[in-house]
Order: sequence, then structure tokens, then C-alpha cells
Amino acid sequence: MTQPVSNRPLISITNIIWSFDPVTKQLLILLLQRNHAPFKETWGLPTTYLRADESADAAALRLVREKLGVQLAQFHTEQLGTFTAVARVPDERSLALTYMVYLPVKPQLVPGYGARDVRWFAVTPRQDRDDLVAGELTFKGVADAVSAAEFYQQTPPVASLTADHALIIKTALQRVRNRLDYAPTILLVLGSHFTLKQAREVYAILWRRPVTTIDNSNFRKTHAHLFVEAGTAQSHSSGRPAKVYRLKSVG
Repeated sequence: MTQPVSNRPLISITNIIWSFDPVTKQLLILLLQRNHAPFKETWGLPTTYLRADESADAAALRLVREKLGVQLAQFHTEQLGTFTAVARVPDERSLALTYMVYLPVKPQLVPGYGARDVRWFAVTPRQDRDDLVAGELTFKGVADAVSAAEFYQQTPPVASLTADHALIIKTALQRVRNRLDYAPTILLVLGSHFTLKQAREVYAILWRRPVTTIDNSNFRKTHAHLFVEAGTAQSHSSGRPAKVYRLKSVG
């Protein structure tokens, strides 16, 4: 029997935590497997409830400290949006304030309180969606053509993410993809400095293209206004070391 939905909404903070693996060249999103109701054993994004004595921005940073033990400056986070659909959590009125967190490191993962498992999932482009893959686990992304209204009307597949986290991830991917040509803050996952090759590797994933199709010279011409030269990379070869850059918008 369906329970009545509470008239007093719960306010949660949900983080899309991005990272990058320099060895596998994969753009990563952190997911954890829950150990408690109402979504026991499902995989989803790190979430916490907003405390009475903190701002939403502070809660997003606290969530990173609690789950990963990483202290970040405010510019590593930005608000994505608020998800308020009545149908997003069964038998509970829950609003989600969502944040994107750009992690410049890839720390060791240990399941914390309320989690059975925690893993980095690689953003894996398909023709009209982006799947998340970690070993034998794959979660299909929401197709580009599916609207938020259509998403909430669908019956969730058996192997689905917690609540509406698949929609939140799709929204996050759309945000970073749409901003690549004017505010590519996703490159913060590469650290404070990066080479153009590293930037192209991130862009290729989000553009759903092989990195070999992105010409380095053309990329420099079209995106130079977004970057500031910051020296050269350390090199162990005899060739000329690559130039490194930083995001102009970060300073």
C-alpha cells in the first residue's frame, strides 16, 4: 500500500563528482552502492541531507570531505540545478540540490557510512547517450531525445540508478558538453595545469569522437582564448617538452 507523501520536503545535496584517469584516458564519475532503504543495493551519486546550520555550497564540499577525505576550494564546485519532481523518490517528498565537483586527484576509494561499495565509472559514449561502465557493471545513460517529463513517466529498468540520478547525470553531461567552447570548467579534473593533448582527450569523450579526429593545431586556434600558457611539461624524452596551460576563467 502506498504511503502518503510528507508535506514537509526533505532537502538533499547530490554531487556529481568528476575525475580523470591519466593512464586509461577515461573521464570518470563516482557512484556508490547504498546500504539502506529506500534504495538499498542500488547504485547512485553521493548524497547527504542539508543541515540547518550550513549553506548548500558548504554541504557540497562537506560531502566530498566525508566521502573522499579531499579538501577542495570553492571554485572546484558549481551548482547544476534543483530537481523537485514529486515522483523522484517513492513515498517521500525529497528535493535535490545538485552540484558538480571537479576533482583534480583520483583518491583511494573506501566505502563509508551507508555504502556497500564505491567505484569510479567511466563515461562511455554511445551514439545517442553516455553509459557508465566499471568492470562488469554498466548503467545505460538516458537517451538524448528523452525529456525530463518523459523520464519520470517511464518505468525504471531493473538495473537502474538510484531515484532520478540517471537524469541528473544526463543533465550534468549536457551542461559540460554545451560549455566546452566558452567555459570548459570540466578541465579542472586535469589539475591546475594541462597539455592540449590532455584537453583534447577530455573533449573527445564529451564530443563522442575519437581523439585522433581532433586536430591539435585547429584545436589550439579555436580554443586558445580559453587557456593561458603556464610553462612546459616535465619530459623524460629528448624531444621538445609540451606546453602546459591553465584555464583563463579560474585565474
